[in-house]
Amino acid sequence: MPRVVLVTGATGYVGGRVVPKLLEAGYRVRATGRSREKLEGRDWAHHPDVELIPADMLERESLQEALRGCWAAYYFVHSMASEVSDFEKTDRTAAVNMARAAEQEGLERIIYLGGLGDRGEELSKHLRSRAEVADILGEGAVPLTCFRAGMILGSGSASFEMLRYLVERLPIMLTSHRALTQSQPIAIRNVLYYLTHCLEEPATIGRSYDIGGPDVLTYRDLVHTYAREAGLRQRIVVPLSFMSPSIAAQIIHFVTPIPAFLGRPLSKSLGADMIVRDSNRIRSIIPQELLTCGETIRLALARIDQQVVTTSWMDAGAIRPPEWGRYHDAPYAGGDVRDTWQKVLLRGEPDQVWECIRRIGGDNGWYYANWLWEARGFMDRLAGGHGTRRGRRDPEHIAVGDALDWWRVLDATPGKRLLLLAEIKLPGEATLDFRIQRRGEGVTELLQIASFLPRGVTGLLYWYSVYPLHALIFSGMLREIARLAEMEIVEGPMAVEA
Repeated sequence: MPRVVLVTGATGYVGGRVVPKLLEAGYRVRATGRSREKLEGRDWAHHPDVELIPADMLERESLQEALRGCWAAYYFVHSMASEVSDFEKTDRTAAVNMARAAEQEGLERIIYLGGLGDRGEELSKHLRSRAEVADILGEGAVPLTCFRAGMILGSGSASFEMLRYLVERLPIMLTSHRALTQSQPIAIRNVLYYLTHCLEEPATIGRSYDIGGPDVLTYRDLVHTYAREAGLRQRIVVPLSFMSPSIAAQIIHFVTPIPAFLGRPLSKSLGADMIVRDSNRIRSIIPQELLTCGETIRLALARIDQQVVTTSWMDAGAIRPPEWGRYHDAPYAGGDVRDTWQKVLLRGEPDQVWECIRRIGGDNGWYYANWLWEARGFMDRLAGGHGTRRGRRDPEHIAVGDALDWWRVLDATPGKRLLLLAEIKLPGEATLDFRIQRRGEGVTELLQIASFLPRGVTGLLYWYSVYPLHALIFSGMLREIARLAEMEIVEGPMAVEA
């Protein structure tokens, strides 16, 4: 029997791509994340050699259960998120739990992907935390193989998406002097090759390697490379000495889908010298052809055009269903929850309705009054939120855990339900629920429920200010869904009582 390999953070950008590579190599994979539903939404989730085990890195017992019987483990966990006030402390705790649990369960090795940057340099908090995690894992009893990479380029990576939107939207780019610091980006496919093939090389056990691509260039050079590969006019990059990471993060926030809390460490990381000091050491053990930045950008753009981005930076993060509405229960749970219910009866089958529901958002829009959705998204961007710029990773496929404009998918049951949790700046919590149900011979009911738990007086004022728009927007959406699905309206749209 193939040996079992654990992949933590299996729904994240790198972890979600390592799993299929390990399956191709003939390994059995145990994939972990904080949500089983989110794991089950991955394309590889139902492979016969995949086992899904939810685990929380901050709870050592659940981590030990996930590690039990495994031979090796990949560590792709980080806590840098808007809702985590001290991600360095959280990362530290998770790394300690991993090191101790791996020792108790008798693992033979741990593989970790960290960041480039020497301790003597001015590292961002993110890079310092990545280095500290490497130290903690390396000091444990289980041997660690550590790969240190700088900027990772590939469709869906945060670094690539930031570069893509900046270059495509800004003919003249005012940036920090950090844009003149040299770095050595690496293609995601080269990273995956190192990560998966090291399992076959005992010489990599207990060693640390810096990995990078063949090009050493500045961020300004990278901007020009992207413009050339994308067929754009040459961009003008103006480095400014007074441009701080905070100012740069705000520019990134408004121009790209990358939120400010993530743009700040990405911007500050540009100031570190991320050059591979000894690339021959790992290449002599795991030889491969390294893609240039131009080749990598060309491949990434092709995958975006073909709409085959398998994982995205947006995939990371826990699903947190609101406490006032359990995951499979009705959104209305009593108390102070406010809601609006609209329904329409359509002639046809539930699957016809689902075809429209599953495509909602992103480039497809919200089917009715898109300018209002965009206006609300712009207001959220001003407040520091995501707005609608995240879009969606796949225009056809939707799964639990996916980002959908400013929403997060909590349930995506084909032909039955799409439940979304708002991730915008709100004085409360909000969900949007689409429920599909057969109602007699050849008739389908589509029920739309907008629920809101206000926080204080501000929350109540917010709800009553947007309440008049709900009847207009939601009834219009239901009519448009009926039209796009080519289904006759039997009755409605109409407001109904909870």
